[in-house]
Amino acid sequence: MTNFNPITIKTGNGTRILIIYTGGTLGMVFDEEKKTLVPFRFHDTLRKLPELNHLPPEIHLVSFEKPFDSSDVDADIYLTLAGIIERHYHSYDGFVIIHGTDTMAFTASALSFLIHNPHKPIVLTGAQLPIGIPRTDARENLITSIEIAAARMNNKAIVPEVCIYFNGRLLRGNRARKRESSQFDAFDSENYPYLAEIGVYIDYNFRHIRYSEGETRFYNVLSDEVSVLTLFPGISREILRKHLLNESTRGVILLTYGSGNAPSADWFIDTLKQGIDSGKAVLNITQCTGGKVMMGKYASSQRLKDIGVISGSDMTLEAAVGKMMWGLTRTDTSLKEIFAQNLAGEISLP
Repeated sequence: MTNFNPITIKTGNGTRILIIYTGGTLGMVFDEEKKTLVPFRFHDTLRKLPELNHLPPEIHLVSFEKPFDSSDVDADIYLTLAGIIERHYHSYDGFVIIHGTDTMAFTASALSFLIHNPHKPIVLTGAQLPIGIPRTDARENLITSIEIAAARMNNKAIVPEVCIYFNGRLLRGNRARKRESSQFDAFDSENYPYLAEIGVYIDYNFRHIRYSEGETRFYNVLSDEVSVLTLFPGISREILRKHLLNESTRGVILLTYGSGNAPSADWFIDTLKQGIDSGKAVLNITQCTGGKVMMGKYASSQRLKDIGVISGSDMTLEAAVGKMMWGLTRTDTSLKEIFAQNLAGEISLP
């Protein structure tokens, strides 16, 4: 098992940054024999990036022994990442996680619940092209992420949040979504302003950065008893039953239409109610990229509210999954109360 002992990439002026390399396109090379992108010894390439030598902070690196495709991310990896940060939390001023783009927003969201009240930046970044490609976006994404992780004002971190930096935009991690597979502006945040916009200068949006009070707390357990069901016209009763009445599922995230609407047929409502009455938590979030759930605005969503479906407001799917996985492990409060709270900046309260 990887021991995650940091190696030194460069010395610096006292500010210390830990890079956590998980895999992803940023750290890939093209294998001529296999004709695919494959991971390589990332720390060797970091040492060959002359730009790093012009950055003030001291930079260290830990790597997963076997870098992974972000499509293989699961709850165990979320917990491992949180554990690495907890282990080294008091030794570093900021953290940069290099991660594949496909599930980066899921990981950022999960970490925002596993690390409560962070007082240090935790910046996830990656690339659309490998670092060795001439037109790669990897260099700028990595260098700027390090700068943001090291940025301080009045001896305090400027952005003490779990966030994503990509192509000139710094986004709150649990508000971000991947929207592009072939353009450099891969991520956006429809329901929350950017934390910073980066051009010649880094223009921080201080008003929207979250400055937590209280002690930082790490959690080390998540539940995988979560199911996601996307509604579509013509969905069958049997599909709904398999999600709602499955013994291995305790939380169901329902991706509904518009502002939280769903079929009003009796069989649909009755099946939902049967699942809720059996102890399942059902969360309502919208399929739309922007906007929010407003249960009761239309008659169809009022019926959902009446039977105990929980409103997800303007949460992203990624945030909803992370919060549900975390919330199902809590025994001190109900899921309805948990989802009514803005725990890590994931929802907009009235």
